[in-house]
Amino acid sequence: MSNEIERRGLMLVLSSPSGAGKTTLSRRILELEPQVSMSVSVTTRPPRHCEVEGKDYFFASPSSLQGMVKGDGFLEHAQVFGHHYGTPKEPVMMALAKGRDVLFDIDWQGTQQLRQQAGDDLVSIFVLPPSHNELERRLRARAQDAEDVVAGRMARAGNEISHWAEYDYVVINDDLDTTVARVRTILAAERMRRSRATGIPAFVSDLTR
Repeated sequence: MSNEIERRGLMLVLSSPSGAGKTTLSRRILELEPQVSMSVSVTTRPPRHCEVEGKDYFFASPSSLQGMVKGDGFLEHAQVFGHHYGTPKEPVMMALAKGRDVLFDIDWQGTQQLRQQAGDDLVSIFVLPPSHNELERRLRARAQDAEDVVAGRMARAGNEISHWAEYDYVVINDDLDTTVARVRTILAAERMRRSRATGIPAFVSDLTR
């Protein structure tokens, strides 16, 4: 007989400087954890050649995105590299209520905003590269950004990394499989927090009747 206890879902945030591997890490978590779904952001950035509307992003005009901001439709929103991004509120809150976890690939600014609204629903992890040189190598190996963009990302990396202490957990992404295992361990432990176990009161009441 299964004693699976009903629980509230959680918001799992992965942040890092560009090139530290959080996007690859996010994809692996989604493959291995069927209870986790990806939060799809709205952005004013033009789509890249492999990106799919509604899967990678919802692509919107600046005016429509600002309309969502004014209507309190975002959990967080920010401007990054000249483009606006935002996390729609309604689908995330519906998922949490159903006991599903939602994964976020956002920066430290978005995480700060999310924490203000999410409270105990939030679990944040900062992903560090193993070294400065390796970060630069990974950025150049992607071959999807112009040289000036790569330089801009490297210049911004130090500021992004300086926010590591604002996160619940920090992992160094030296080996992908090891990092995936660490994130899954964090996820498993956080799912078992008493505060998320909405079915515990009824279960305990049944035990003590």
